[in-house]
Amino acid sequence: MIPISNPSARSAPPPTQTPATASTDRTSTLSAQNTTLDRPARHLDSASRTAVRLQDVTKDFGGGVLGLDDVSLEFDTGTITALLGLSGSGKSTLLRHLNGLQRPSAGTVSVLGHDVASLRGDSLRSLRREIGVIFQHFNLIGPMSVLENVCTGRLGSLKGPRLSLMMYPKAVRHEALDKLDRVGLADRAFQRADTLSGGQQQRVAIARALMQHPRILLADEPVASLDPVSARGVMSLLQEISAENRLTVVTSLHQVQLAIDFAERIVGLRSGRVVLDQSTEGLDAAEASQIYTSVSGIGPTGLGSPDGQDDGDPDHGHGGHA
Repeated sequence: MIPISNPSARSAPPPTQTPATASTDRTSTLSAQNTTLDRPARHLDSASRTAVRLQDVTKDFGGGVLGLDDVSLEFDTGTITALLGLSGSGKSTLLRHLNGLQRPSAGTVSVLGHDVASLRGDSLRSLRREIGVIFQHFNLIGPMSVLENVCTGRLGSLKGPRLSLMMYPKAVRHEALDKLDRVGLADRAFQRADTLSGGQQQRVAIARALMQHPRILLADEPVASLDPVSARGVMSLLQEISAENRLTVVTSLHQVQLAIDFAERIVGLRSGRVVLDQSTEGLDAAEASQIYTSVSGIGPTGLGSPDGQDDGDPDHGHGGHA
């Protein structure tokens, strides 16, 4: 290809500069660079570093039950944070505040620069498209093919009903196949979702969430119903995807060792309050044991109930604290 340019511009002689003028121009240029590059860059880095901020957040369910009690936290872009705590400690309640499913009784929740409680209608739906969610029980449609389940991740940005796989745009179907390939299940695309193992179904759920192109991923007990090997596989996948896409992951867990191995930070909740907030870097087995005591308040024998359920919401069979 022949580059297109202005011939007269090439033939025009350069303007004559005196040494004083040249020195002044260089000084002005350096000053402008310092103004336009250094200061705004620092400002933008600081602004973009925090994806989620909770400030003095309390959730009062009434009757003296507090799902969250004066919680202040920040979650940085591209990091994985594990929420630990007993059932009813407020982990799920906190996650629901991040995508507007619940609103604080007091305090503010800011997500991607938006005050979540102030959003309504299209504005709230627009924010939710930036936030993927995966669940303990996968929430797949069993009789539907794996590929169509993944395609449903784009429903929020498509108009009109989609009653079958072929009603999705070709580009969406191709992208869904790419996402399945990323989670290692491209060969199961046309298999019924309910014929997969638990670990495979959770991988499909992750692929579905990625179809939103989210900037934040909320994972509510994503491995509670999986065997230990599958659980580590799912957490490893979340870790890889977070690093690849600078995806901010906030996940609730009961397994301290998984939190240490795959998260960069642990936040412990008890009765709706933050009782622990620390980096996982360099944590050893002895310190891991102490985390149980710090978070549960009942000694290092374990966290949570056998079924892994967690709510701070009395509507889901759990209380907060009086």
